[in-house]
Amino acid sequence: MNRREEEHRALVRALAPGCTLLLRSNGDFPLDRPGELALYGSGARHTVMGGTGSGEVNTRTLVTAEAGLRAAGFTLTTDAWLDGYDEVLAAARKRFIRQVKARARKKRTLAVVEGMGAVMREPDYDLPLDGAGETAVYVLSRISGEGNDRLAEPGDILLTDTEKRDILALQKRYRRFLLALNVGGPVDLSDLGGVENILLLSQLGIDTGTVLADLLLGRAYPSGKLSTTWADWETYPRLGTFGDRDDTLYNEGVYVGYRYFSSVGQRPRFPFGFGLGYTTFALTGAAASLEGETVSVRVRAENTGSRPGRETAQLYVSVPGKRLDAPALSLAAWKKTRELSPGEREDLCLSFRLSDVASYDEREKAFFLEKGDYVLRLGASSADAVPVALVRLGADAVTRRVRKNGGRSIVTDFVPPPRREDLPAGLPVLAADLSAIPCEDVRYDRHETVESSVRALTDEELALVNVGAFDPRGGLYGFVGSAGKAVPGAAGETTSALKDKGLAPLVMADGPAGLRLNRRYALDEKGTHSLEPPLPESMSAFLSPAEKLVIGLLGRQRVSKDARIVEQYATALPIGTALAQSWDEELAESCGDLVGEEMAAFGVHLWLAPAMNIHRDIRCGRNFEYFSEDPLLSGRVAAALTRGVQRHPGRGVTLKHFCANNQETNRSANCSHVSERALRELYLRGFGICVREARPLAVMTSYNLLNGIHTSESQGLTENILRCEFGFEGMVMTDWLTGAMMTVRDSLHGPAHAGRIAAAGGDLVMPGSARDVKDILNALRSGRLSREQLELNASRVFRLSRRLAR
Repeated sequence: MNRREEEHRALVRALAPGCTLLLRSNGDFPLDRPGELALYGSGARHTVMGGTGSGEVNTRTLVTAEAGLRAAGFTLTTDAWLDGYDEVLAAARKRFIRQVKARARKKRTLAVVEGMGAVMREPDYDLPLDGAGETAVYVLSRISGEGNDRLAEPGDILLTDTEKRDILALQKRYRRFLLALNVGGPVDLSDLGGVENILLLSQLGIDTGTVLADLLLGRAYPSGKLSTTWADWETYPRLGTFGDRDDTLYNEGVYVGYRYFSSVGQRPRFPFGFGLGYTTFALTGAAASLEGETVSVRVRAENTGSRPGRETAQLYVSVPGKRLDAPALSLAAWKKTRELSPGEREDLCLSFRLSDVASYDEREKAFFLEKGDYVLRLGASSADAVPVALVRLGADAVTRRVRKNGGRSIVTDFVPPPRREDLPAGLPVLAADLSAIPCEDVRYDRHETVESSVRALTDEELALVNVGAFDPRGGLYGFVGSAGKAVPGAAGETTSALKDKGLAPLVMADGPAGLRLNRRYALDEKGTHSLEPPLPESMSAFLSPAEKLVIGLLGRQRVSKDARIVEQYATALPIGTALAQSWDEELAESCGDLVGEEMAAFGVHLWLAPAMNIHRDIRCGRNFEYFSEDPLLSGRVAAALTRGVQRHPGRGVTLKHFCANNQETNRSANCSHVSERALRELYLRGFGICVREARPLAVMTSYNLLNGIHTSESQGLTENILRCEFGFEGMVMTDWLTGAMMTVRDSLHGPAHAGRIAAAGGDLVMPGSARDVKDILNALRSGRLSREQLELNASRVFRLSRRLAR
């Protein structure tokens, strides 16, 4: 392990505890010293560092819970149980692979595609709980990934009877017991009411096991808060649809997550923003002020416990909701303290602009602030925030006028029944000055210059610029994480055919929890040569021997005797949801800084992250990559990551997936039906925050259709909203295989087409193919695509190449 790897591993170890939180605590933890420990559970020896698919990171090592605890000095007394579980797991894995292959045969598809992101549910087992000692830890793991959604079944979202039986038995048997959740999203804990200590460890990347040991021994402390609501499965709303093959109806409108639970008066098991540490805090002396349109609430946070820790004060706003229904509250600001010792205090200031909490009126095509009282609520979670002041508006105020750009929606949004709240008497009232609230009329006649070097290109050359650098062999070779040539394992590149015209290729790497690259490659006078198969390990198990042979032959490259072996081990970070659970923008920026440094070391220009779709439904298979159910938290964390990466010259991020990509089921041809209001207040808002605050250099469109149009083919999204309304100035690319390489079977909606993508202002079809080039040229010749538009697209690629690849 080189110095950079060691430093980055140490940084992740130091930062990761801030992403963890206790759901329950009786004070038994942390422990005074290591000693005998009975370790159980699916994640004890098979700890999950992150999800599968594009979320995988090829690290040099992974520290499991078992390894981390042993290294910390614990004597584990359950070797027999761990060995027995290994046998059960191996047998279950073989059965699972057979089942996936059988499903693939029935669907007449490849098992490797059917198995992508498929969740193997936790198997039942019957192993004696006979570990010695007074302390036990049960590590419960779940994994999910790209290509499949989670299931509300035992062994996935629900716990198995075996898990519930053993967890409850361990609670009774041992003097001290901790349930550690090594999961990427919520699991149903409704049957574990008697468990007194529950740690949401999450999936923390390379050193997950070491961090667990640090937390157990008090070398670090949890200070995170939930970034999504944890409820019993049966209490989640069923207002919209999820998992349908062709069409997904977002009938819940803006009532997602805590916005729903607070609006119907239902407290979930663990609310949004909730989290315990090893100490306690008090928030006192809240005082609100108003200057122009900026609202500020000052509050004192005091550590009232006996250990050091950090608290996150959260400010929510309730809007009048009379002219237009509105959630009972929405997050407006937060502030996390520094580390506070017992008895220590810190004064915090939480601020937001009134225009940031405006609602969207579809009829008026405008964001507006309604006349009435805006209730400011302060607390340590969404469910515990209490009123501290009112902001009073004497009249309605329009803050932004826009065009309708989300397409024609067929859904009818849910409206909760009216709720009445008796506010405390004597709340301070701040009178807003309407003249201080700006109103913006968005202009859609944006002018952009075509590069002079682009005007001289032929039509064929322009088409090549608009398509990623494709391998003529095609097929699986260019599938996932193998299309890169300059950097083996990179996801793809822009064309290298126009170097003599001043267009240097841009190298792109996947991995929202760190760079996903080949661990090792050979370098000789002819260039780089991959030494690894083109498919990630999580997918290769589903290949038949014949398929492995074919892919091996496709990926095989001749390497000279004098070739030098190069290593490029990347650092696996905490998953996106864990980063958001930190509620710490400095922490996220440090992680982005780490990624930017590794990009520079390995020659990567664009990171295909951050992924920032909303946690609409806990079943989404890629939620682990995404941050939160709240767009403000999502946007701010994404902006912090962006700043960290882009402080490194020649490095940029790619926001994805733009937008309403909230399920994996038939993701390439599923249509998300979303109202314009929900789209603007939830699903687009985080992207807008990140674009305005951090200026990311690229954006990736999503696979799905939005209200009948593929997002990659939507001029309303790409040009009007992203470029004109948000002010985005970078390059827009598609997700992988969106164009001619995408195969859609038995679906109502077909795939996107490169010609239409280019006509909508999409700059790059990835990873590209000869058919995409042909489709663009056909659209150009038929008049469906103008030469001017193609030149504008190409100009953006040229400009980004000059900035990053010079």
